[in-house]
Amino acid sequence: MSCATCASGKDGKVRGCKNNGTCGSDGCNKLTVFDWLENMALPSGAEPFYFVEVRFKNSRKEFFHNADQLPILMGDVVAVQAASGHDVGIVTLTGELVKVQMKRKGVTKEEAQQLKIYRKATQKDIDIWQEARSKEAEIQKRAREIAISLNLEMKISDVELQGDASKATFYYTAESRVDFRQLIKDMARAFNLRIEMRQIGYRQEAQRLGGIGSCGRELCCSTWLSDFRAVSTASARYQQLALNPQKLAGQCGKLKCCLNFELDTYLDALKDFPPTDCRLQTEKGIAFCQKVDIFKGILWFTYKNDATNWFALHKDQVSGILALNKKGTKVEGLEGYAVANPDQSDVSKTIETAPVEDSLTRFDTPKKSKPRRKKGPRRPREETKDQKGSRSSSKPKRN
Repeated sequence: MSCATCASGKDGKVRGCKNNGTCGSDGCNKLTVFDWLENMALPSGAEPFYFVEVRFKNSRKEFFHNADQLPILMGDVVAVQAASGHDVGIVTLTGELVKVQMKRKGVTKEEAQQLKIYRKATQKDIDIWQEARSKEAEIQKRAREIAISLNLEMKISDVELQGDASKATFYYTAESRVDFRQLIKDMARAFNLRIEMRQIGYRQEAQRLGGIGSCGRELCCSTWLSDFRAVSTASARYQQLALNPQKLAGQCGKLKCCLNFELDTYLDALKDFPPTDCRLQTEKGIAFCQKVDIFKGILWFTYKNDATNWFALHKDQVSGILALNKKGTKVEGLEGYAVANPDQSDVSKTIETAPVEDSLTRFDTPKKSKPRRKKGPRRPREETKDQKGSRSSSKPKRN
């Protein structure tokens, strides 16, 4: 769903509403909820739920009470109550689904009744709101300069001005506690606004700023991901991924959220596998598991005294050997159970047929440079023999 102004123009370029996430029809906003109960009539005797969900800059959403029972629809710009003054936002959800969202986010009816909707935003409200939004980039730049001059170890990542342009909320990230009392005084003097500082995490910062991930697509947290689940290195271990921080870290410097997307599938597949810390009792010695291939259903084992030779066994074969070990029976060896690995044979064929290349270290040893010959004619030298038979050279004497 998108607004009519997002269609292509005559020249083939996308026109767009250019409202930077404040599209009036609410089609360009991220995390938009489709109201599938909008066209359904309420049962007899049920009262309408006069609470609405209003979205502000980025992903900040709050619930407000429609005390005056105004005819409000999704996409309407409304002026709502704030701590002081009023704020301007866009209605993202109305009706019975608001009750579900409030229950999901743990907001009670009494808490939502404290914030009310004043009115539908007038043209004057919208003009002040848009003018305040246009000043945010300049205010953020000036605030960073003030923080640097005070030698504060913090990063101001985003600024949000209230709809009536009377208050500015600065979102920042920091490693430790920051004393920004002097910063607030300097910014209040410079901007003539009420200042509020709000610390956020690095994932919330990436969500607000957005970007392109290593997969080539927009960040999940800035497009559709609404909550952050804990991500641990165990997710990478279950999926047999190399524990390389450069590969597993996202734009925020934390582990990628997409590590959890396929984790449940891997956990379901591992239920049929024997434990990776199992030991196979053989007559040649104890064998340990070194690697697991979930897709092929193969486990690689090596003997305790011979870690260089790997034996590929199917998961059913491993389960059978473990069952024999529980009965006190040792198998003769893993050679009889080993599965031929086509990958290794293909690699050996390519190595044999590959053309011989130069050594990779051919550039390591520097070449010896030959001595340069001096240019110009040389003077002839006269050689004479002395009495002992040795040769000596004598230069011509000058007159």
